[in-house]
Amino acid sequence: MNALADDHRFLSPMPPHAPEALLAQARGCGVPRVALVNAGAPTPLQGLREACEAGLAEPILLGDPIKILHAAGQIGWDISPFRLVPAPGESSAPRAAELVVAGEADAVMKGQIHTSTFLKGLLPSARGIRDKDATCGHVFHITAPGSDRPLFLTDAALNVRPDLATRQACLTHAVRLAALLGIERPYAGVLAPSEDVTASIPCTGEAAAIAAWAKGALRQAVVEGPLALDLMLSRNAALVKGVQSEVAGRVDIILVPELNAGNALFKLMSLGMGCCAAGVVMGAKVPLLLTSRGQGAPDRIASAALGAILAAEARDRRRAAA
Repeated sequence: MNALADDHRFLSPMPPHAPEALLAQARGCGVPRVALVNAGAPTPLQGLREACEAGLAEPILLGDPIKILHAAGQIGWDISPFRLVPAPGESSAPRAAELVVAGEADAVMKGQIHTSTFLKGLLPSARGIRDKDATCGHVFHITAPGSDRPLFLTDAALNVRPDLATRQACLTHAVRLAALLGIERPYAGVLAPSEDVTASIPCTGEAAAIAAWAKGALRQAVVEGPLALDLMLSRNAALVKGVQSEVAGRVDIILVPELNAGNALFKLMSLGMGCCAAGVVMGAKVPLLLTSRGQGAPDRIASAALGAILAAEARDRRRAAA
């Protein structure tokens, strides 16, 4: 998603880079079998190829075999060593769910397919891949150029207008992911346009309720809300406004009120700042690696790294339960 000569002046000219710290941690987790849904396009194939060559994925390619072979030829990738599963069109996501249930796939990655089609093919209860009683949520792991320290953004891709319980689940997923990546006490901000609870802006009251809930439910995190974005990112902004905040200037997790805000924020960071954004849906038996179709190979490689880390955790949980 790097800028071209005719792109908007606010787009970053710097291409994103997958964070080395994330890749290094993932390489120690074993190689997951990653089912790429609707694999017949060069961009998702290239991302999975680089993840494979980095030791982060064992590919399973689902979709129209002719299109997959053609796309592989376009990028010069010999896919003969890998499993190719015929599943044309919208059948590829449900077929991937079957592989998960059968214990034949450790992660599922979105290929050249609409997000809604991808998720509708995987997440209905009848598919059998959701964790019992779990609410699924999407988390972006975002790193700025020159830094490996992630910012977690949720939910920017799955839950459109989440209720309070869904937002609590999304925050819980983000805190869990932060801990897996070594951030044991993350600072989380519940996003709103103002720090004041205002009846005419319902998300401010919801943010305050979530922050109050987190004091008992997520004691391993520092959660504040409502907080405006400027306060989350800048201690100076908090000083100028006279707001006392532990989260100001060092936020690790941003919990957005609804998908529009999260999606716009993610795309601004990706396109406007040159950030690498790895995406994963949590709450299923295996990680669902979800990136935008416009994202490039670095984002997909980073997503595969997240998948390897979460797949290893899921494997350990299954062993402990056995």
